[in-house]
Amino acid sequence: MRRLASAAMAVLAVAAAAGVPAADARAADAARGQELYESRCGGCHSLDANRVGPAHRGVYGRKAGSAPNFAYSPAVKGSTVVWEEKTLDAWLTNPQTVIPGQRMNFRVALPEDRADIIAYLRQQSGR
Repeated sequence: MRRLASAAMAVLAVAAAAGVPAADARAADAARGQELYESRCGGCHSLDANRVGPAHRGVYGRKAGSAPNFAYSPAVKGSTVVWEEKTLDAWLTNPQTVIPGQRMNFRVALPEDRADIIAYLRQQSGR
């Protein structure tokens, strides 16, 4: 147990010295991301069906506002955003700063939670 703690501290120290935030020092966990997605996002989203929000299968790498058969806000429909690591992280942090005038008001506060959700969405997009 002591070795594991020492190894974890060493990884964080190396990451800090390199200027990498602690959340980025750990590998994103798509399995945990699935649990987070289902508990936090599943009320409005599904992988395969449009609900209050658009379907998410294939979202990673897709242009915002382009999922078929979903009534996007004019702000999202007219944006040039492509959903990738940085844009999804910024969106989950504060959607309004990414696309002003959009309609989603949900945020994911913890960077490790965002990373895990993004890893899951990426996996479900075949990337």
